[in-house]
Amino acid sequence: MHRDHRHETDRVRGVLRFNCNTGLGLLRDDADAIRRAIAYLEGNSWKPTLVAPGVYQLPS
Repeated sequence: MHRDHRHETDRVRGVLRFNCNTGLGLLRDDADAIRRAIAYLEGNSWKPTLVAPGVYQLPS
């Protein structure tokens, strides 16, 4: 178990396992980056949207 903290304030947020704590650190505590990672894992990031018959739009 590892102490998780905000890097800007050094204030403790909680206790996490090593891999989770490292993952948050590598994603720089960026909530948008974490959401994109979740979308990727769930397979939603590359699903095209049908906009017209035979025409698909990929997410940007």
